[in-house]
Amino acid sequence: MYWNQHRECLPREQLEEMQLARLKKVVERVYYNVPFYRQKFQERGLEPSDIKSLADLKNLPFTTKQDLRDNYPFGMFAAPMSEIVRVHASSGTTGKPTVVGYTRTDLNNWAEIMARSLTSGGTTKDSVIQIAFGYGLFTGGFGVHYGAERIGALVIPISGGNTERQIMIMKDFGTTVLACTPSYAIYLAETLEKMGIDRSELKLKYGIFGAEPWSEKMREEIEKRLNITAIDIYGLSEVIGPGVAIECQEKKGLHIFEDHFIPEIIDPVTGEVLPEGEKGELVFTTLTKEAFPVIRYRTRDLSVLTRKPCPCGRTHIKMAKVFGRTDDMLIIRGVNVFPSQVETAILEVAGVEPHYLLVVDRVGSLDELEIQVEVSPRMFSDQVKGLEDLERKIKHRVESILGISVRIRLVEPNTLPRSEGKACRIFDRRNI
Repeated sequence: MYWNQHRECLPREQLEEMQLARLKKVVERVYYNVPFYRQKFQERGLEPSDIKSLADLKNLPFTTKQDLRDNYPFGMFAAPMSEIVRVHASSGTTGKPTVVGYTRTDLNNWAEIMARSLTSGGTTKDSVIQIAFGYGLFTGGFGVHYGAERIGALVIPISGGNTERQIMIMKDFGTTVLACTPSYAIYLAETLEKMGIDRSELKLKYGIFGAEPWSEKMREEIEKRLNITAIDIYGLSEVIGPGVAIECQEKKGLHIFEDHFIPEIIDPVTGEVLPEGEKGELVFTTLTKEAFPVIRYRTRDLSVLTRKPCPCGRTHIKMAKVFGRTDDMLIIRGVNVFPSQVETAILEVAGVEPHYLLVVDRVGSLDELEIQVEVSPRMFSDQVKGLEDLERKIKHRVESILGISVRIRLVEPNTLPRSEGKACRIFDRRNI
């Protein structure tokens, strides 16, 4: 088993000593090599020597995605281009992508981090791992790939799409670990059922799922339909890619690799650092990145941090499953609404599929939220009264969670769009 037990189980005091030493180095690196950071530090009257303890981190400036775009393509690099051996870029839907770079040391560290991550999620050197994350400028496929090779697992670099071929390969090659988005895992399960392939014909044991927020109800659905253990992995290109954090087999939070990243939770409005256990926006500072270090990067992902001990023995801080994003958040009549809340609500009602769409419109001066929910084939063939009862149940459950009135629209099976990557859950028609 590939487990860096020495690093992952370090006593807190030793871990924080390492973090401080690395933080001092990375602050020096960005101050002297990245004009953007030097200017930000100087605006605050800060120099690298002002970092004397981990508590001083809160005095450093935040970094945002817009900052990265403003310095497109290579303005945030802290290493000369002659030392950059790889670039990746985000799949941003607006404007320029955010570009990230890696030195050879960065790639080596990334492989190590991902090897730890996959080991936490059940991958061993005897595993056959099918990577259905996208390859290319997106970091997902490559990150998982090199981590799996570091472990010594057999890698199937199939990338996303071509679902029936995915299933053929899965069956013929004896795949034991599947890596993809959770929404694509559900789509694969549906396609298996349509193809008439019994789950017993596959050797799948584990799924490593990430790149989009997903609820516990979605996990239950995936585990039931694919008969696997579903593990949540977290990462983002701007910090390193996949592997910033992952669940262990206990599934009691995602362990953040604190020897490489310092996490904070802040109030997304005020920027104030929040105490452990409070919900807020995740912020990360990289400790070992050479090409593209970031200081207090605002992820827009909403979570909670806890140092509650884990039975697995790892001592690194844990984050809760991401329950939404500040930029995915809808404000409907003054109420904050996240797709993950809706997902949890509808999946508690029998007779629906895990596919939904939030359609927001403005009628006069009032916002209205319509939730389109796909019903199961069995339920759709039922009597009208059964569908009316189902609609009422969903409406009651959703409204009890959100605290606002919504309109539920049941749609036929297989009518809502499927995703081979990140699922798109929101259609906002408001002109705001």
